Amino acid sequence: MEDYLATASQFINTTSSHIFLTGKAGTGKTTFLKNLSKLTHKAHIVVAPTGIAALNAGGVTIHSQFLLPPVTFLPDRFLPEDFSENGRVINQNTLARKHPLNSARKQVLRSIDLLVIDEVSMLRSDLLDAIDYRMKAARGNFRQSFGGAQVLFIGDLFQLPPIVKNEEKDLLSKYYKSAWFYEAKALQDDPLIYIELDKIFRQSDNTFISILNNLRNNETTVEDIESLNLHYQPEDEIRKLNEIITLTTHNYKADEINLRELKNLTAKSYFFDAHLEGDFPESMYPVQLSLELKVGTQIMFVRNDNEGKMYFNGKLATITEISGDAIWVELAESHTRYQLKRERWENKKYSTHDGSELHEEVIGAFEQYPVKLAWAITVHKSQGLTFDKAIIDVGQAFADGQVYVALSRLRSLHGLVLRTKINSSAISTDAQVVSFVKNNHHPSQLNGLMKERQRYFIKQLLEKTFDFTSIVKDIRYIQKENPEDGFTEKSMKPILTQLIEQLEAEQTNTEKFRRQLIELLEGNKQESLLERIRKGSEYYKNHLWLNLKLLLHHIEVMKNQKRVKTYLNHLADIDQSLTKKLEEVDKSVYLIEAILNNSEKFEFVSLAQNRISERNKLLADIKKEVGNQIPPVIKPKTKKGKTKTADGKSTFDITLELLKSGMTVELIAKERDLAVGTIESHLAKAVAEDKLSIFEFMSKESVDTIGNALAELPENATSKELYDILKGKFGYGHLRAVMAHKRSEK
Repeated sequence: MEDYLATASQFINTTSSHIFLTGKAGTGKTTFLKNLSKLTHKAHIVVAPTGIAALNAGGVTIHSQFLLPPVTFLPDRFLPEDFSENGRVINQNTLARKHPLNSARKQVLRSIDLLVIDEVSMLRSDLLDAIDYRMKAARGNFRQSFGGAQVLFIGDLFQLPPIVKNEEKDLLSKYYKSAWFYEAKALQDDPLIYIELDKIFRQSDNTFISILNNLRNNETTVEDIESLNLHYQPEDEIRKLNEIITLTTHNYKADEINLRELKNLTAKSYFFDAHLEGDFPESMYPVQLSLELKVGTQIMFVRNDNEGKMYFNGKLATITEISGDAIWVELAESHTRYQLKRERWENKKYSTHDGSELHEEVIGAFEQYPVKLAWAITVHKSQGLTFDKAIIDVGQAFADGQVYVALSRLRSLHGLVLRTKINSSAISTDAQVVSFVKNNHHPSQLNGLMKERQRYFIKQLLEKTFDFTSIVKDIRYIQKENPEDGFTEKSMKPILTQLIEQLEAEQTNTEKFRRQLIELLEGNKQESLLERIRKGSEYYKNHLWLNLKLLLHHIEVMKNQKRVKTYLNHLADIDQSLTKKLEEVDKSVYLIEAILNNSEKFEFVSLAQNRISERNKLLADIKKEVGNQIPPVIKPKTKKGKTKTADGKSTFDITLELLKSGMTVELIAKERDLAVGTIESHLAKAVAEDKLSIFEFMSKESVDTIGNALAELPENATSKELYDILKGKFGYGHLRAVMAHKRSEK
């Protein structure tokens, strides 16, 4: 059997092709993603369509990373004159104008070689085109899809489809054949490499595997249906079952079952509150903020136990004892006694430090027992879980793939109990998906494609690595935006002019050098090619270090000036461009040699460490020269929202002062380099503490709209429920502010 996990890894490391890594449930996609950092030399970030999916993937949400509002994106530069946006539709122009990326986000997108998108069955084609535009704009490269970055898509299209509201269908159909991500315009001229994992780790029952395969491929037989329906049990028999969970189609059905069973327990209720730190939005809560538990409660673990291996994501247990904060459970099947421990989930953001070095920064955390009520769960929320036994209730299946997802959660047919018999009419797989797979799944062609794409990748590397024109273009743009008269150091030519002259002085030689390298590659003169790159890379590294020294010296001098924040941000962009180019030149010979020799070892850690050491030494020298304290290469992590100024003011106080000075929420966010949502959360807190009238930052119309929606919900409704009923029209900060305002009115 072909090792397609190794094939995927090789395509990532040795080509620039976009890859769709897919496979049936339980084939190892999640494990591959968790190990990716150890498998690839490429700087990458991980994003996912929802908060929970992002937490599970160890990444961030698409909307937060790319600053995308929850609206429809149309891949049309100019919308018709009679088109009414109503704030629910954007295109390239409105996205750039109304939702510009700040410098920090741009630098992250410029620093990566690889973008990883998990759970792509939920990713809509229009959202992917919005990502493509953001990447192109941030990286200044509109010639290549995603601005020249490679994209790895991970997911299973045979699971649940992307959500398209009724009012969006007609609009999207004018631009896309369907809402599936592969229909995005960004991929039409840059087709995916389709890699399907075929080794199933979850199931070993060949009969069950065959039935699941037929369900996926719209090839279910009468015998398959009969085999499944042998597991039907009437309600009287189902009531006798213990240590089993129900998978159902609708949220209200799962909630009804869980609340009814909890209420039926006569034991005392205990409440356990989560511990929150920093920025952790409600939409990302992995379990309830406050867990109500009783002795006898059936719970399910929502994480794997990576230390003791006592439980896995989806493992059932029953609470047997509660004493203070100590909760004891009996694990299903083994009946082992186990004491629950709180787990920590971290909300992260990506950032860059000193040039192009990419880091994960923890901006918030959520600590709670990793369990939820588990008499029932929806099919949608069961994705990624594994059950030994389950009651499948899919008589009201309404979406393609629901029956398949529900059944594929089980390890074997032995654990299957059907509440309603399965009717063949309820089984459906999107015909477009079946067609897409048929047209793209060609495993026998992967080796040939690999060689072809590797050759192309090496040529791309040579052309891109030894070309400084994009840096010159960036500097010229910044020079145009920032007249250098006020930023020139005494007795010196303007720094940006110096950088342009130095880089352009090498242009003729560099063009000639590139042509020589391409000729050697096309002539299969491998040794001569590598020797030429070795000599050239040493020369250009020295050249880049000289330019970087000039720039860093200028940055250090400018730090002492006033009102130069925007200019310094622009200088940081140039710093990143030069540092990234230095990294490319440094890695070039080792990377190309590894690909040509078909090696799977890509050890670039020592190169990166040497560059950091060299940079630190350079900064130390500049520090002595300028006489100013220079921060370390990697700044210590701080908890967002906890910082205080020298006079003891909190970030909350600063926001309040700026608002009262007449600044808008958007201006405050821009001034403080924070997200608008963060500023709104500060103001919501001020309303809750009676330090601010809600009408100082929200219109009466908006307050009334949210208030009317809140009145339709139960007394203890959450801001997530309010967000859903308003269809994302308002951010969580505004919603919480109105909720606090209404409480104070009462």
